[in-house]
Amino acid sequence: MMRSMFSGVSGLRNHQLRMDVIGNNIANVNTIGYKRARVTFQDMLSQTVNGASSPQGGKGGTNPQQIGLGMTVNSIDILHTQGSSETTGKVTDMMVDGDGFFIVGDGDNNFYTRAGNFDFDSVGNLINPSGLMVKGWMADSSGNIDTTGAISGIQIPKGQAIQPMASTEAVFVGNLDADAATGDTWPSSLTVYDSLGRSWTMNVEFTKDAAAHTWDITLTNAPAWASLPAATVTFNPDGTLNAVSVSPLNITGTPTDGTNPADPVTIELDLNGLTQFDSESNVEMNSQDGYSSGVLNGYSIDKTGIITGRFSNGLTKQLAQVALANFNNPGGLQKAGENLYTSSNNSGQAQVGKAGSGGRGDISPGKIEMSNVDLSQEFTDMIITQRGFQANSRIITVSDEMLQELVNLKR
Repeated sequence: MMRSMFSGVSGLRNHQLRMDVIGNNIANVNTIGYKRARVTFQDMLSQTVNGASSPQGGKGGTNPQQIGLGMTVNSIDILHTQGSSETTGKVTDMMVDGDGFFIVGDGDNNFYTRAGNFDFDSVGNLINPSGLMVKGWMADSSGNIDTTGAISGIQIPKGQAIQPMASTEAVFVGNLDADAATGDTWPSSLTVYDSLGRSWTMNVEFTKDAAAHTWDITLTNAPAWASLPAATVTFNPDGTLNAVSVSPLNITGTPTDGTNPADPVTIELDLNGLTQFDSESNVEMNSQDGYSSGVLNGYSIDKTGIITGRFSNGLTKQLAQVALANFNNPGGLQKAGENLYTSSNNSGQAQVGKAGSGGRGDISPGKIEMSNVDLSQEFTDMIITQRGFQANSRIITVSDEMLQELVNLKR
């Protein structure tokens, strides 16, 4: 039998395999997060007819004479290039803009995916369409997220409650008019929350004193339970704050509506942001702590994967953060179906961390990553593969004709 016939057979077999890969690419042209594959070839062993000889005895050397025995597959590579983005507007849809993979799991095993079409289930678990939980870090009761800890499933029940917190501090900033007449007042509104979440609105009023650069501080429009010691605030001749006569200056009392007293409160007034310049008075409360109870009624996701909840009491709070994994060799990942990958011996260990750090890309919420299959490239590869298959089939045909001529020599 002729070696060329077996070379042709190897060409047919492996071009057919390449066509299988191309067909799969085209079939997944609209698969979310799909990464196209390619096939490369290499020649097989060669039969040495004559080996190489070195120059000697006045004669030059000769090159080896080898006959190739066909070809085989060199590699089937997964090309992890960035796919185009599709804007969906759905908050829980996410796309990795750069390197990295979302981590999903069933409790025992972790899988990795570029398909970020996620949603919440009936108990608030963030899941993929297969029901695998999206992994990340949950925030503590104060909204702090420790991204150095172990990852877990993300669970955010819609309608979850947030407990009220009593006020402890209020920060005031602004200017008191240096040309104000004695007795001029400027009220600044303050809302105080008690341990039951009830709110009480009152004014911290600044009244120009007869003494130079001095203002009296009083509590007005306040409930009967609230009290503030008599105090003054003085300024330097250059308008900067000099001192507050009572330090710390606290509003104290036990909030009650006549039937249900709350825990006693102490609200420290921070006046370090006050000035006295020749301009209109504009002192106002800049920030304060404390809030009433509320329920979760919405959320948003930023580019680092932090999920921030919006509560009915107006509070926003970090609830969780989506984790990303990166690999030294993403091409070494093994496909597991359903847009999932698993690590392999040649992918390296998953390097888990937050988006935007350690070589991991950012997260784009409200978008999903489309397939990176280029149809023009696939159709071109299909033509090349078809011609290669056709040429190899001709090798077999011609070899058969030559063998037929050999058989006919006996006639």
